[in-house]
Amino acid sequence: MRFFYDKHNKHEAGCDEAGRGCLAGPVTAAAVIFDSNYKNKWINDSKKLKERDRNELRIEIEQAALSWAVAFVSPKIIDKINILNASIMAMHQALDGLEVVPDFILVDGNRFKPYNNIPFETIIKGDGKYMSIAAASILAKTHRDAYMTNLHREFPEYDWLKNKGYPTKKHREAIAKYGVTIHHRRSFNLLPPVQLKLDL
Repeated sequence: MRFFYDKHNKHEAGCDEAGRGCLAGPVTAAAVIFDSNYKNKWINDSKKLKERDRNELRIEIEQAALSWAVAFVSPKIIDKINILNASIMAMHQALDGLEVVPDFILVDGNRFKPYNNIPFETIIKGDGKYMSIAAASILAKTHRDAYMTNLHREFPEYDWLKNKGYPTKKHREAIAKYGVTIHHRRSFNLLPPVQLKLDL
């Protein structure tokens, strides 16, 4: 895991998002800046960590980071501007929330839009290469999971406690039975296409 993309940058912000492929709930992004002296061998791509480890690292990151922020973009906006633009909007909003202005931005993936004339670099699988992006992936994932856990209490039939809004079989069966909620993304394929059976 690398620390700096460019060691001449004093404050590099790592950015990542969570929830792009979900049928329900917001897309969530985080931005994290570490002091150059910070070290942590446990921070990694959130998808490679167990839930308990992610939650423990969330506390560590929030305490140790020079600055961090998380932002949510709602299903209504996702439906209006599409998931890619909503994901970038969430990352911009997370950057807006930083108390320290970054002089460089590292973004997981291959798509981003310029932010306040600050130079940036998109890194495919960056959450497994740079600690600041990995930390952002952990914060985005854990904050979004907590958000969906709270929604589950109001809508238990959709099993969001377990699936966090992703398109599992049980989630889609609940949509078919109970319909959609205000938290569902209506621009997404909420139910699989009906397969026609021909009698031959």
